[in-house]
Amino acid sequence: MNEVYVVKRGDTLWGISNQYGVSVTELAELNNVNASTLQVGQQLKIPIKSGLNPDNLFYYTVKKGDTLYSIAKVYNTSVEAIKNLNYLKNNSLTIGQVLRIPEIYTKPDEMVNPTFVNYTVKKGDTLYSIAKKYQTTVDSIIQDNGLKKNTLTIGQNLKIRTSPTMEVEECFGEEYIPSTSNPSKTYTVQKGDSLYSIAKKFSTSVENIKKKNNLSSNLLSIGQVLKI
Repeated sequence: MNEVYVVKRGDTLWGISNQYGVSVTELAELNNVNASTLQVGQQLKIPIKSGLNPDNLFYYTVKKGDTLYSIAKVYNTSVEAIKNLNYLKNNSLTIGQVLRIPEIYTKPDEMVNPTFVNYTVKKGDTLYSIAKKYQTTVDSIIQDNGLKKNTLTIGQNLKIRTSPTMEVEECFGEEYIPSTSNPSKTYTVQKGDSLYSIAKKFSTSVENIKKKNNLSSNLLSIGQVLKI
């Protein structure tokens, strides 16, 4: 199944492939083009993978000790889904390799936005003990805080997901007072950004960013200024 894309001024094969979640090689071979022959107004066939929305993905950089299985487990996907999205022939990974990870889509009426509390690490704390205290998982704490390793330092501040039914006995940080002016900040889109990665960076949601900026799709352009 293919979709048609009309090349605009400033487009590159890399930029188009990044928008649609396909490889530059596949895009070039399917249309018999290269970077030097790309022309404004040219129609390109875009391969659409069945079962995957190319807008719903984000990027992950492989770290020491990572495997396809461990990455798939953290992001609630499968090894095959990651391999298909990245055109991998085997399960081998290299440190620093950038992978496209499919974002699991949840219907709006089934979506529950997570809530967080701030927790300050105390002497004797471990990721396991904190996860147990707040009825969450070690993987969730690592993912939500962008931790590279399992070691903690006293005084370190962590974001902890809380379940709707649990009672939070202890949390630290300044009291939050909602603003009546609904302030916003701006963010300039950079290479490799997606709505998912930006939403995660600013602890908001993709839908909030789209609504704030009147976006009709998940496509972004480098240099685009978003209100957050």
